[in-house]
Amino acid sequence: MNSGMTAVNTPVALSDTLPLTCSRGGTCCHGNRIWLNPWEIATLAAAKDLTAATFCATQCDASAMALRLDGPVDHRGLPACSQYDPAGGCFVHASRPLACRLFPLGRQVNGGAAGYMFIGDTFPCLTGCAEVAKLPTLTAGDYLRGQNVASHEAAHDAYLEVMQQLAEGALVLLIDSGLAATGDRETLQQWKKLAAAPPDHRAALIGEAWMARLTAPELPPEMATDPTTFVTAHQALLQGAAQADFAGLSDGQALSRASATMMGLALHLGRALGAAPRTLAAHWMATAKEHGARD
Repeated sequence: MNSGMTAVNTPVALSDTLPLTCSRGGTCCHGNRIWLNPWEIATLAAAKDLTAATFCATQCDASAMALRLDGPVDHRGLPACSQYDPAGGCFVHASRPLACRLFPLGRQVNGGAAGYMFIGDTFPCLTGCAEVAKLPTLTAGDYLRGQNVASHEAAHDAYLEVMQQLAEGALVLLIDSGLAATGDRETLQQWKKLAAAPPDHRAALIGEAWMARLTAPELPPEMATDPTTFVTAHQALLQGAAQADFAGLSDGQALSRASATMMGLALHLGRALGAAPRTLAAHWMATAKEHGARD
């Protein structure tokens, strides 16, 4: 899974010396869609003295998990994100999400191991932020330590586990319920539809109630100070809601809808974590077919 931007191509060692720095606002703040995991939503909301639900409604786009790009445009004509103030830079710099802390690097988790990479052919900071050329270069490791990425990476990786558990819930509702054994084809078709849908459409298909559970869990605000505690509590809330809503279902259509809801949540969270929904869906559909599901 990638955190940061897409089009990753060049691995970066922590010992590599690169023209890396960070200001309160510049190239990184304009034209880049910033995806958020639920812990990041909670921390940003707290920084603005808002509830997570209000932050999603007023600061995020229709996907509910990415910052709006509705700020002032830069010299390239690219809009800033909703947290940018042209007079002072980022409103929430101290609470900025992982994608902002990593820029212009990306991070990939594969098999539990994390690596970093550089995106593109030239460092955008060199052309977009004039002050960068005057600053000393840093190793990638020193840059990341200076960006205080550890807690944000911990939250990101914990949500990868939540994503997997949501997908496993979708598989249980399809396979263990006996639905797949009936010859059902609709469920995997719904998974495909959710994977192919634009983020805002996918959020609408998931529905307001479950989107609220995903993006704005009802947890004490102080819990957001510890990402591990927050994600663990959020995972328990999601599991409890799934048990309450879906336990005991026997009707085929109801089971299919429930499975699609759980898969939609997994795909939507996966996109916020930097994964490609179509790739995720293809993997989980292959697993389902190995256990008798059909499309």
